[in-house]
Amino acid sequence: MLFKAGNYDLDLIDEPTSTPGSADKVRSYAREYDFTDAAYRPSSRHGLVLREDGVVRQSCILLAGGGAGGMHEHSIAIVDKTCFLAVGDTLCWLMLPSFELRWHRQVDHATRFGVYFSANHYCLISHGELEIARVSLSGEVVWSSGGADIFSEGIKVFPDYVEAVDFNKNIYKIDITNGTSMK
Repeated sequence: MLFKAGNYDLDLIDEPTSTPGSADKVRSYAREYDFTDAAYRPSSRHGLVLREDGVVRQSCILLAGGGAGGMHEHSIAIVDKTCFLAVGDTLCWLMLPSFELRWHRQVDHATRFGVYFSANHYCLISHGELEIARVSLSGEVVWSSGGADIFSEGIKVFPDYVEAVDFNKNIYKIDITNGTSMK
């Protein structure tokens, strides 16, 4: 998947067979970030390559636990010169163009489906399987909200609230400011 960040192209690559520390990889990366506990193997493996004018400037692979969340248009949120990336159960912040890791947080106990930027509140909205969360740009989980079932049917982020739909088609409207349910 290709994302644009100013003059940079970011290519997000699914790497399902990559093993931490292994030398026999299809692609090699300049940096490796493994967010899993030493007792567990990663279930999500995403490569990230930064190109400027078609030339590779930086690359990394990110490994996380939880369920395999897949990759899609909401796997990355670009804010200024930063990249917020959803991988497995983790949300992380990488500086551009260096891919320096600023922070990483387990934001859902299962897996993360996506990350959204709320310009109105200058924060991130994490779409997890079990929880919708507001996360500050510095990595603090401000609030999280669960439902009766998993949030597998998508979310929409509006200027002041998030609308999330669970597996049973229940619709939740959550106030972005404080995480309370709206009627």
